[in-house]
Amino acid sequence: MKSSHTTSGSAKTSRRLLALALGLGLASAALGTAVPASAQPSGSAPTAAARYAGSAEEAADNKAFFDAVLASVARKRAANPSLTAAVTVYYNASQAPSFRSQISSAASIWNSSVSNVKLAATSGGADFSYYEGNDSRGSYASTDGHGSGYIFLDYAQNRQYDSIRVTAHETGHVLGLPDHYTGPCSELMSGGGPGPSCTNRYPNSTERARVNQLWVNGLAKALQKVNAVR
Repeated sequence: MKSSHTTSGSAKTSRRLLALALGLGLASAALGTAVPASAQPSGSAPTAAARYAGSAEEAADNKAFFDAVLASVARKRAANPSLTAAVTVYYNASQAPSFRSQISSAASIWNSSVSNVKLAATSGGADFSYYEGNDSRGSYASTDGHGSGYIFLDYAQNRQYDSIRVTAHETGHVLGLPDHYTGPCSELMSGGGPGPSCTNRYPNSTERARVNQLWVNGLAKALQKVNAVR
């Protein structure tokens, strides 16, 4: 579920690719460093995926993804102290044209659900991007651990499951929430645990409160770290 690679240059710095197995009920294998290219959907949707309970390793990777995005936003906040209390996280959906509607809906769902962080579309530099294509592992989120990341949306999985739920679920990881496959359908981060019949697209009260808590407390801590090294 994770792999490592070494960057070129005199420092030869090793970077660990944190691959989050965020597919709705599908365990993820090791990811390479290349961002998946767009592809046309092919074949029929797979049969119902077996329930997947996740692992402590995935929870740690989820937190690492959140920390990375948070650090990126914190640097921008430190450079622009006049910004409002809500942190804006920018996403680029240009590489997932088939899912523009679902991505917009997912952003609207989160923006109406939480107050300390807001999602905004951009066609330029972004905190994370969406991609689309075919992958037997399903949909997932990935980051290199330094604030740049992406969400990959798999065609077959989005045909089998409610597509907006899939997209909102994956976006929830960017906001710091881990998978909880054993949860009920009313819990967005239960993913594919409840099965394809689950169409709930909204985070429950606990998930909403957790994201708000992360972005008010996490931001303050991140800003302290950034200001300490300036």
